[in-house]
Amino acid sequence: MSHPSLSVTDFLTLPGPILDVRSPGEYADGHIPGAHSFPLFDNDERAAVGTCYKQQGRDAAVELGLEFVGPKMADFVRQAKALAGPDKPVRVHCWRGGMRSGSMAWLLQTAGLSVVTLSGGYKAFRRWVRETVAQPRPMIVLGGMTGTAKTDILQALCDRGEAVLDLEGLANHRGSSYGALLLPPQPRTEHFENLIALQWQSFPTDRPVWIEAESRQVGSCRIPNELMDQMEAAPTLEVTRPVRERCDLLVKIYGEADTESLVEATERVRRRLGGERTQAAVQYIRGGNLRAAVEILLLYYDKAYRYDLERRGKTIPQVDISGMCPDRAAAALLEKVQAWDWHGGTLKFPHDRKSEQEPCNAL
Repeated sequence: MSHPSLSVTDFLTLPGPILDVRSPGEYADGHIPGAHSFPLFDNDERAAVGTCYKQQGRDAAVELGLEFVGPKMADFVRQAKALAGPDKPVRVHCWRGGMRSGSMAWLLQTAGLSVVTLSGGYKAFRRWVRETVAQPRPMIVLGGMTGTAKTDILQALCDRGEAVLDLEGLANHRGSSYGALLLPPQPRTEHFENLIALQWQSFPTDRPVWIEAESRQVGSCRIPNELMDQMEAAPTLEVTRPVRERCDLLVKIYGEADTESLVEATERVRRRLGGERTQAAVQYIRGGNLRAAVEILLLYYDKAYRYDLERRGKTIPQVDISGMCPDRAAAALLEKVQAWDWHGGTLKFPHDRKSEQEPCNAL
């Protein structure tokens, strides 16, 4: 009894649940977004089979694997049928598209399910991820100092039908020492790349993708070099707000955070903020005056932002969004880029003497 083995593109576009039969540890490192963890072996069983293969050979390892799998077979079938529902194929993959996925496919097909496997397994999917992220797209990078509500503006742009890649949303991190507060745990970099690739391949090739300016890492998640190279070459727009509005926004975001978590995040920037300022910010946090602490911290973050702009040597057009809600700010940005032209895969904004005369680090 045979089952179809599909390319990555065909496998991803087919309907039906994806069953990842690798071990839970492999799945945790990274998986096809939306796939169900459906391990043939748990972590210890996989390690035991691997050791047996090295020490006693393939036949002994297969026998040990059958001992582990045998008692689970009926449960595998019940779970797969519950996930598949009527008239949907089950998509199955392992690491290389070998014995684990083949065994599971055989079992489920024998039980009456329609089954396809991924040719080359998750390893082939990972090659597809790197190739996909390397594909060029027109891009507009959204810059701005801490507290200018860039993430909210990106969401407003998305609501207006624009293509948006929210790296901080995918990474579950806001990109600063405080970035993990009040957010779920971060994915591992491998899975972060997987999430990026699935969105990247869905974007049109003739319209710009909006993306927030980031350093090479968003928390513990590293941005793929192929994407970072495109970001550094892309045109950038900088949004500006008064310090007062930025403080208001940051207090609103972090006001529900645990006091000790805020203190720990502040201590992480002590070397750059300076001992006296750090001590003062910590005292304000412990005293419940988060706004005063934010005003001190912005001294460090604004200085770092200006330094990065000067290092890049870019002249960046600015859009003043003082007093604007995210939707109004998104409208102002779209109005700004209406005059931009798209030529041969690159967005170019027109010659603008005024923007050239403005210092790129102006608030």
